[in-house]
Amino acid sequence: MNCQKCGQETFLPFQCLYCGGQFCSLHRLPENHACPKIELAQTSKREGVEVSQSPKSYQYSVTYGKPRMTKGRVYFSPKELKHLAIAGLLVMGIGLSSIFYSVFSVSGEWLTGLSIFGVFAVVLTISFFAHELAHKVTAQKKGLWAEFRLTLWGALLTLISVISPLLKIIAPGAVVVSGSLSNQEMGKISLAGPATNIVFSVVLFGLANAARLFAPDVYGILLLAALLNGFMAVFNLVPIGMLDGFKIFSWDKKIWSVAFAAAAALTIVAYISVQGYI
Repeated sequence: MNCQKCGQETFLPFQCLYCGGQFCSLHRLPENHACPKIELAQTSKREGVEVSQSPKSYQYSVTYGKPRMTKGRVYFSPKELKHLAIAGLLVMGIGLSSIFYSVFSVSGEWLTGLSIFGVFAVVLTISFFAHELAHKVTAQKKGLWAEFRLTLWGALLTLISVISPLLKIIAPGAVVVSGSLSNQEMGKISLAGPATNIVFSVVLFGLANAARLFAPDVYGILLLAALLNGFMAVFNLVPIGMLDGFKIFSWDKKIWSVAFAAAAALTIVAYISVQGYI
């Protein structure tokens, strides 16, 4: 389906609660698609009327009304903390479940130590949180409402990934941003997540090489973590659908190209290093 505002193909469209139109993430809000019933939306906000909107593609509630916006200050609502806690457990479960399907070897022995995979699970969870919170902090610093929310299908796919030996998808939810913003602002908010993973990948790869001689077990885990962060950045930078890459590409193709090239290069280098170590 194409967005009724910009015409971009949108795999997971948002339906406007007021006019019933189908829009992409950038134009989902009434003020961003010149909603013919914008006055109704503005009246609801002024009166503090809470309206729950549950798009079929995401299956979670977005509340319009009086969003808490404190420019320059980061805050977490009780509901958001619950969603983050559940998402963290799901992601950590994927890291710990890797112990049952591992073919990763260190110093000639198969990795079966729970402690090693415990470290990997923690790094994986931190990487996920860093990506999502980068979106949130960037948006809230601009005075926008931004909170993490679980999604039904994302959480289910992540849960299946915990027990599946092949399927490994880390997408339990996403940061929802509300407020009037331009293409540039949306692009910068979207870029914050992959950029954080790129920085993590560089730092972890450097630490891995520093630990190569005196801590081979740590070297292997850090290499794997560097590869994971590089892949997370590459995946999220793909310019399609609801991914960060689509919004960055729509804002500035040069910035998208540089970010994607950096993430791809890091992923390739880390993958070659891991393959050489196994």
